[in-house]
Amino acid sequence: MSGTLLVRRAVHGATALGGGPRWRPSPYAVFGGLFWLVMSLAFWRVPMCCDFGQHAAVVERLKDDLLHPAHPMADLPGDGSAYYSPYAVLQGLFAQVTDLAGWQVVKVSGPLNLLVLLTGVGRFVRVLTPRPWAPVLALGAMVLLWGTRMAWWSGYLGLMSMTGNLGYPSTFAIGLAFWAWAWAGSLARGPRRRGVGAYVGLGALCGLVLLVHPISSVAAVIGVVAFAASGRKVWAWAATAATAALIASLWPYYSVFSLVGDASVDWIHRQLYSEMPQRFWLALLGLPALWLRFRRDRTDPLVLMFALECAVVAYGWVSGHYTYGRILGLTLVPLQFALAIELAAPRPWGARRGALAGAAALGACVGFFQLQAGAVVPRALDPIGFDQPPRWPDYGWAVGHMRRGDVVLTDGYRPTRSVPAYGVNLVAPAWPDASLDEDVRGRRLAAVRAYLAPDSTRRERAAIAHRYDVRWLLLSPGQKVPREAVVVDWSRRTGEVLARVGGAPRPHRDGAAPMNAPLIG
Repeated sequence: MSGTLLVRRAVHGATALGGGPRWRPSPYAVFGGLFWLVMSLAFWRVPMCCDFGQHAAVVERLKDDLLHPAHPMADLPGDGSAYYSPYAVLQGLFAQVTDLAGWQVVKVSGPLNLLVLLTGVGRFVRVLTPRPWAPVLALGAMVLLWGTRMAWWSGYLGLMSMTGNLGYPSTFAIGLAFWAWAWAGSLARGPRRRGVGAYVGLGALCGLVLLVHPISSVAAVIGVVAFAASGRKVWAWAATAATAALIASLWPYYSVFSLVGDASVDWIHRQLYSEMPQRFWLALLGLPALWLRFRRDRTDPLVLMFALECAVVAYGWVSGHYTYGRILGLTLVPLQFALAIELAAPRPWGARRGALAGAAALGACVGFFQLQAGAVVPRALDPIGFDQPPRWPDYGWAVGHMRRGDVVLTDGYRPTRSVPAYGVNLVAPAWPDASLDEDVRGRRLAAVRAYLAPDSTRRERAAIAHRYDVRWLLLSPGQKVPREAVVVDWSRRTGEVLARVGGAPRPHRDGAAPMNAPLIG
């Protein structure tokens, strides 16, 4: 009898051969690792689109001059640009050391950002509950329970949106935000005797989030405040706030506090408030779980976080500062995670929890097959015809004729957001930037419109080309080529035409350019 017990005890905590402790990966380590691999591949297969070119352009400018980078998209000074964050500076340094192009660095950053995000999610959920399957369910809810209308924006964590924004600073900042929430939770609910150093460290992390992506830091700070309000030693949190403010104020590239009240990009973000029920209704499945948490504890951090974030989003709508709508993606996190934690509770389940589980499973299926599946199912393997991520055209055919720093005049939506990624400049930047007065950008946009106007004269066009040192025109199929310009190449996919202003064209790589392009002037 004693021999049998001895054998059982030896095998229980040991490997079969070595006798050492047996390590078993947690469910989140397994499923999180698989998710990291699948989403990294999904991100890599999507070509440059949307804001990708902007962030690649930032890396290119820092690669050229790490200490005094130029404007991300124009041949202008870049002093004060909020794009030059600690995250971007590290990317620029990495580009200098490896000699990778800006777009390559952004692509490499995607899996690294996703790793920060996934580890942050796991740590945050473990602070809320020790249940081993809760992080897995939280990850599933976070990427699937959105809505049935596309919600594609930087900082949104649905599967489809992540295929485009994993390489962006917002993803890195949100990953750090989850780590900050986990840190705040451990301070609020840990031992009473915690040195002030822990609060200072949390403040440094919050300051970093503030510099990397200021709008995401709003949600990050809200989460920290929610834990502070639900915890102890409220006075100690002053060290966190002071440290965050100090870290942010010491950054030499731009002043984050100058962005407070800046309305230059509010018009862009107004669309965040459109069709909100269709974009986010599946996340509302978490409301019953959040209500249960509220009934158990009126100061529950997830409840406080959700209430405060809703208040900020509402303020953005009422005040017209629609940029605050950028935190909508993180506003869903308390709903999604409350649902996951409730469903991860050990059995027995009652009828209420069973109904909640059934609704969550149905919602996840609807979210996946209705909207998110195309993110991870390639078209070649797609039996249904899921919506796919955007596949913008590549502008390598055009920039291959240009020199680094050349100025391009174009008003096309896609080229204005793509060609700066290759180290060339635009006459008029596509986006507002703190380093460039909006009146100046407005005059440059007007100059582009005047140049491309069908009734423009050769003298007017020459004056604009001289003023902005224009070397190239990138024209859409419906735009006419000026008589003084020389057609160099064209895109077989989009029909866009590249023309050189003055001088002889360089040899092109993909065959002869069409010589029957329409002319103006």
